[in-house]
Amino acid sequence: MRNPVYYEDVSPGHGTLQPRSWTAGSDARRLDLSGEWDFRLSPTARPDDEAFTEDGFDPAAAPGWRSVRVPGHWVLQGHGEPAYTNTRYPFPVDPPRVPDENPTGDHRHVFDLPADWPGDGEVVLRFEGVESCARVWLNGRVLGDFQGSRLPHEFAVGGLLRPHGNVLAVRVHQWSAGSYLEDQDMWWLPGIFREVTLQHRPEGALDDFWVHAGYDHTDGSGLLRVDCPQRARLTVPELGVDLASGEDLRLPVEPWTAETPRLYDAVLSTGSEAVSLRIGFRTVTVEDGVLRVNGGRVLFRGVNRHEFHPETGRTVDAETMRRDLVLMKRHNINAVRTSHYPPHPAFLDLCDELGLWVIDECDLETHGFTHVDWRGNPVDDERWTPALVDRARRMVERDKNHPSIVVWSLGNECGSGKGLGEMARWIRDRDPSRPLHYENDPDYPDSDLHSMMYARQSKVDEIGRAGATRKPFILCEYAHAMGNGPGGLTEYQRLFEKYEHCQGGFVWEWTDHGLPRRTADGRDFFAYGGDFGEPVHDGNFVCDGLVFPDRTPSPGLVEYKKVVEPVRITGDGTARTVRVRNLHDFADLSALALEWSYEVEGEPLGGGRLPLPHVPAGGHADLELPAPPRTDVAGEAQWTVRAVLAGDTAWAPEGHCVAWAQLPAVPAAPTTAPASGAQVAPRRDGSSLTLGPASFDAVTGALTRLGAVPVEGLRLDVWRAPTDNDEGAPWKPGSGPGTAWRRLGLHRMRHRVDAVECDDAGLTVRTRVAPAASDLALRAVYRWTATDELLRLDVSVDPEGTWEVPLPRLGVRLALPGAYDRVRWFGGGPGEAYPDTRAASLVGRWEESVDGLQTPYVRPQENGARADVRWARLTDAAGGGLRVAAGTAYFWLTARRWTSEHLDAAAHTTDLVPDDRVYVNLDHGQHGIGSASCGPGVLQRHKLMVSTARFGFTFSAVAGDEG
Repeated sequence: MRNPVYYEDVSPGHGTLQPRSWTAGSDARRLDLSGEWDFRLSPTARPDDEAFTEDGFDPAAAPGWRSVRVPGHWVLQGHGEPAYTNTRYPFPVDPPRVPDENPTGDHRHVFDLPADWPGDGEVVLRFEGVESCARVWLNGRVLGDFQGSRLPHEFAVGGLLRPHGNVLAVRVHQWSAGSYLEDQDMWWLPGIFREVTLQHRPEGALDDFWVHAGYDHTDGSGLLRVDCPQRARLTVPELGVDLASGEDLRLPVEPWTAETPRLYDAVLSTGSEAVSLRIGFRTVTVEDGVLRVNGGRVLFRGVNRHEFHPETGRTVDAETMRRDLVLMKRHNINAVRTSHYPPHPAFLDLCDELGLWVIDECDLETHGFTHVDWRGNPVDDERWTPALVDRARRMVERDKNHPSIVVWSLGNECGSGKGLGEMARWIRDRDPSRPLHYENDPDYPDSDLHSMMYARQSKVDEIGRAGATRKPFILCEYAHAMGNGPGGLTEYQRLFEKYEHCQGGFVWEWTDHGLPRRTADGRDFFAYGGDFGEPVHDGNFVCDGLVFPDRTPSPGLVEYKKVVEPVRITGDGTARTVRVRNLHDFADLSALALEWSYEVEGEPLGGGRLPLPHVPAGGHADLELPAPPRTDVAGEAQWTVRAVLAGDTAWAPEGHCVAWAQLPAVPAAPTTAPASGAQVAPRRDGSSLTLGPASFDAVTGALTRLGAVPVEGLRLDVWRAPTDNDEGAPWKPGSGPGTAWRRLGLHRMRHRVDAVECDDAGLTVRTRVAPAASDLALRAVYRWTATDELLRLDVSVDPEGTWEVPLPRLGVRLALPGAYDRVRWFGGGPGEAYPDTRAASLVGRWEESVDGLQTPYVRPQENGARADVRWARLTDAAGGGLRVAAGTAYFWLTARRWTSEHLDAAAHTTDLVPDDRVYVNLDHGQHGIGSASCGPGVLQRHKLMVSTARFGFTFSAVAGDEG
């Protein structure tokens, strides 16, 4: 057996300094070493080839040397390929050993010191993040090696530096013993992906510091103390504070919360170094089974966040970080779990500033050991304990001064073991002011929270009804946002609001991790697992975010915003009464204004503002709406009431909508079939039948034309391209209904016409719709009646046999020429909705192109339905086309340039090639969405169970701009 090498060492590394606080605000000199570095990629670890570390080495004259950007990942810069796995290690499980095939990147950077670089004190070389193991040389001298990819490491280098020609050499191995601790459901992306800096440490500089800033909610006082090894003074000008380190001070302050992120500018100085800080006063406790901040219960409206940028991977710039947090705040998200490692510290600075609760999670996950029954799991092997504790220590010491961090997390999905207990003991000894979180051990010996993943709504209800436990309950992951979804958010949120110790959850996750690629003919798409030739991968399971890779909000994010809105507006539109409930944990509603509008048939007729009295957190106010601005316009009417920002904030401008509700004022008049006196009889003309404005095939009864508009293939449709949630969890076949749908053959239904019957009142077409190899069927009868201008369709559906699965959809599908690509409708919008994702569907008049109706999920699937449609028009550029109105019930509208079958067959968006038709679905029912891609399926009330159904539509031709 070969001698152990450093990259297979279970220790955290050698030669590094003790961890310390993040000091971005220091006035000590720094030199950023970012830029183009010389680079060589080797297929193996090359432990004996160290010539590149020496002064005389010339990369330009050596074979295989290129360049890469630092910070960055070499596999995203043309050197090798990325790979994605969810839980499986992409190498043999033989801890701590790794394969000889171990891609290794040698990095070399030559730099000069600035002419005015200080000559006193010490200098440290700091790496913010390197995946997964690095050995470092400076000017030919080995400094040491380290593991722990998402954590900082420093070396003392003052005695090695020279004014000119410093040679920094870093060997980075993709695989190491540390890789066994970093199986975190993401792309494997090796490289120096965070900044590398030189930092001057003058004599008497701050080795470390900890600003303790508690808050006593009983008297409104702050409790201030700063601990550091050196003598230092803390000044807070706004508070008139000048405090020596080690001293305690109590004084009146405004507290920090995620809703009111009050920060005080401060400076901590030793005389030789001054560090600018922002202090937030707050205290976190667990009392009687409830997590409290500043004495108040907290409800997490949270999201899990990996670091990801589609072009640079886990190298995320400050602009993208801020954009992420602004999007979160604008969508009513108030909490982030840093899955599954500490983020770049600048992200935590932004959380302090903008206001989000943070669960800071350690760089630890050993999920791949579940595939070998947890044999060899490092968290239960004492040889690994020093590395585990080192990771916990580096997280806590770096991040301890952030008020936004209210919980430390030991890591994710590591099973159970004594190493976790050692981590917990160290953290509790170091920082008793924050509770600990860990989910994956059901006995929770090391967690102050009762944490679960993907529990059903019924389980949350059971935990809630059981009464307060000794630990607060959260869902650290729930509502898997993969593809179209997640569904069932509303039911979760009502349970969180109902039970005090059920304190919310964190949707999985924030971002789709799609990587940009281009087809041979120049069309762009986002790639996922398997698109880079990986022999082991987990497909598009890496695309499960609330925003698309380019940060476009998905319908799931819009839905989440509505479900978790911190203001609940209810009332009676007929009685003109409104109740405004403040669901904030701390803030009153003084930052908001209340606006109303009055709409008839979707058209606004007037609006204004309502006076909003003082409403404290947890309180409510009852208000009265004004008289309708007009009563001379007939039709369905409703009030829309919005809570909007009354002024600009750091994350949104004045007028940004925080919450809304629609209150019906005048119900819609029921739609009936054309009056008997106005009905016309069908007329046969050779192979055609004419009925009012429509033409039919006399043999098949198929509608062929409505006015001037050709119509093709109108018939019953039950199929949709299964969503990721329909398909279920990849490791649990059949967990979603998609498998049963395909097994039954719902994607290849056959249609048989049994009768075409004419009478004086209309046309009846009797059909049987059934899958092959089964005696199950749907008897569908189409009854057509008409006036000279209107065509009425009534559909009756009666099942044959015992159906044990729900239907994907139930309605009719038809095709129009491709020119009819402009859609206007009165109903739910502007975005898509399904039975359990419709909270954000706002009733109004909307207009969009057929292309604009599509939701471009990274893996194509069912999308784009609009709910509660009263009527819709599909027209060409001249405004002519077809109008369809609801019968006795509103319908779901979908329009595409491809069929559901083509959508189902596509693996990427570039596989969707439009043809010369627009395919329109008018659905009586849709199956819900659920979260079965990694969680519970569709709730029973949102399933489209097979039963007798009756529904209908009225069609008419439009020649111009008609309403």
